[in-house]
Amino acid sequence: MSPADRARRLTLVMWLAVTLSLLAWITVGYPWPICVLAVAPLLAPLHGLVQGRRYTYMWATLFTIPYIMFAITELLVNPGARWVASISLLVVFGWFCALVLFLRASPAHRE
Repeated sequence: MSPADRARRLTLVMWLAVTLSLLAWITVGYPWPICVLAVAPLLAPLHGLVQGRRYTYMWATLFTIPYIMFAITELLVNPGARWVASISLLVVFGWFCALVLFLRASPAHRE
């Protein structure tokens, strides 16, 4: 298995972890429709991530920014949700790193 394939699998596992961490916000009092709406944008890059399209991996890194900002804000402001916010922050940052790792490991197509 090539390093790009391993990085792609790691990215998909981290995508799933991000999805589950966003749904875990239900445990600290967030309404479930809000949590489901937070997960909905993550479905947009899923097909390209599964297919291993570099362009999708490039713009999917931008998807991590709002989730990182949300997790940092909740970590600083909401004492009751700090444990979920810290887990979400670590998982989203891990997903970002996995996306970049795939981009570094996969060959760039020059035309």
